[in-house]
Amino acid sequence: MPAKDTNTRAWQVYGQRQIGHGYVPPVPETIGWGPWDGVGPGTEILGVLTGKRVLDIGSGAGHHAVHLARDHGAHVTAVEQSATQHERAVRHFGNRPGIEWVHGDVIEHLRAVEPYDAAYAIGTLAYTDPHELLPALRDGLAPHAPLIFSCLHTDLHGRGPSTSVVPREQQLLLRKDPPITVDMYVLAPLLWEDLLTEYGFQVEASDLLTAPSTDNPVRHQLIRARRVPDRPSLITSRPRSNRPPAPHAAIGVGAILVGQQGLLLGRHRRGTRELPGGSVEAGESLEQTVVRELAEETGLSARIEDVTLLGTLVDHVGDVVRLTVGALVTAWEGEPADQAGESIGDWSWWPLDELPDELFVCSAQILTAWRPDLPIDHPPTHFNAFAPAR
Repeated sequence: MPAKDTNTRAWQVYGQRQIGHGYVPPVPETIGWGPWDGVGPGTEILGVLTGKRVLDIGSGAGHHAVHLARDHGAHVTAVEQSATQHERAVRHFGNRPGIEWVHGDVIEHLRAVEPYDAAYAIGTLAYTDPHELLPALRDGLAPHAPLIFSCLHTDLHGRGPSTSVVPREQQLLLRKDPPITVDMYVLAPLLWEDLLTEYGFQVEASDLLTAPSTDNPVRHQLIRARRVPDRPSLITSRPRSNRPPAPHAAIGVGAILVGQQGLLLGRHRRGTRELPGGSVEAGESLEQTVVRELAEETGLSARIEDVTLLGTLVDHVGDVVRLTVGALVTAWEGEPADQAGESIGDWSWWPLDELPDELFVCSAQILTAWRPDLPIDHPPTHFNAFAPAR
């Protein structure tokens, strides 16, 4: 049976038993977030409620809603899924001012109302799938509105919370009646925080409420969160002027390919030996530039995922800041060959211990950044290694 159906039936039975016992919980002077009097904070953590619309999630017998309306001037909407629990509340407190009693599903209720100024749940939020309830609460609460709720952390058997969003079987215990089986989302505090953050809330505090008796293992969580305002559609940007900036920098890539025969180098028409590579074009990623230049200059085909960027080399040539990015290509297809219209050709493989003289400065800088042990002389440059990808 789905958890929702199990819990609806369980609370129906619970409410019917309490009606049979004639039990009506007294209206408290302050909210107790756990099952023990005097443990943890009280109503004050909800903030000033006078005149505010407050949602009571799983209002049960209704005594907390009466407290907020009577003592704090709140306009409370008490939503209860169980027909018998709703009956208990209306039977005893139905004529109290400042309270709207709603029998129904809180998720469906939130779809049809104006956003609330605050919402709270005492032990009840954990009976609904958070992936369904939290987005409904995000949409049903005003920006900056508090969401405060308590839920089970460690049960009577010492069983702690789960790190996955899966309901588990727990028992509702009444002194004179058999236990009632329910399905609860008993989640670790960090998991609750992750879920709340995912669905548009900021967690402000998370506390554990511990039983006064040292031999009682039960603990409850008290989580205080707040609805994060919706972000504006986009933050604007603009250029300083309509004129393009004065050109004063050049950026290019150089690709290291090492095969069984050594390192791939070509000869530029001006005589230097060079790695395949070239200038970055507008709109390209650095990896895309490596793949394009490799194909254009050598005819070799490579994939972007086989390109690893090593870092940037920065130096000056006259008044131009030169930025060179070295890349290691770990896989390719084809054999290098001269390409028509290109300024580099005569591609060949060179053993690393037999590299030729007159390497192009940028290629030399890339090679020593990759392998500092290579005996290559070149003008000084500043190398910034890229952090490895996560």
